[in-house]
Amino acid sequence: MHIALIIGWIMDKLLGDPSWLPHPIVYFGKAIAFGERRLNNGARRRLKGGVLAVSLIVAVYLITWLVLHYASMIPMPGISLSVVISAVLIFFCLAGTTLVKEVRMVFEALDRSLDEGRQQVARIVGRDTSQLDAQEIRKAALETLAENLSDGVIAPLFWLLLLGVPGMMAYKMVNTLDSMIGYRTERYRQFGTVAARIDDVANYLPARITALLMILVALRPQLISFVWKYGSKHASPNSGYPESALAGILNCQFGGTHTYFGEVIEKPFIGNHDRPLSINDMRRACRINLWAEILMVILVFAAMAF
Repeated sequence: MHIALIIGWIMDKLLGDPSWLPHPIVYFGKAIAFGERRLNNGARRRLKGGVLAVSLIVAVYLITWLVLHYASMIPMPGISLSVVISAVLIFFCLAGTTLVKEVRMVFEALDRSLDEGRQQVARIVGRDTSQLDAQEIRKAALETLAENLSDGVIAPLFWLLLLGVPGMMAYKMVNTLDSMIGYRTERYRQFGTVAARIDDVANYLPARITALLMILVALRPQLISFVWKYGSKHASPNSGYPESALAGILNCQFGGTHTYFGEVIEKPFIGNHDRPLSINDMRRACRINLWAEILMVILVFAAMAF
């Protein structure tokens, strides 16, 4: 399995998320949307949303396990079919390269015009971007970069180590559920409660590991107290940790008021130095992301190999 990890990770570095390649997350999203349209109505919405979430997570785990189990029985010269499939699935589950590329494009678009920056950042955040100013756009991009390091890289690798490729795929369903129905808006407040709580549990350790890795690769151990202070103040029990780590590294401030699906959401401030952010901050943040990712891959590989 450790060989599949290296192959899948290298594929992500080389290919990112090409638009021409069918992605399992797209089908996860379609399954969630199908269930939400039919169940998010009437009474007992919380129960129905919970049943949908648990059913989809368990189904993904079992289907992946069965596919790999039967693939391991098919004889192939050289590398086994199960390793090939595992590598491809690991590639699909890792989202580090694509998000870094998207964040770079936000800063580059913003250098051209405010409208282009708003349009570009709307590709990677769930909030309303139509009224954001340049500083808010840069903040949104970097907040998403930090959160995605946890959700899109460290957490999948963490669950790969604990539960193998089926666990990694199940985690991606957990994360997709939360990104689609885990909002505290009128439409999803009840229906998405269970999905959001499952995501909180699944990301509890990975989010804190992410913050620690960022601090280690930045060679800033003194930021542990900063992360401890601000990480728990975030509206999310997990997102605040990688965001506070990046805010500490960049000596900037994240958080504030945002609009999601027409509703205003107040997010506590992380840090107190609200300085202008620049393209150099983005480049530094991307380097931190890359080295934190490499360190996690090395740790997981070593744990699998030995």
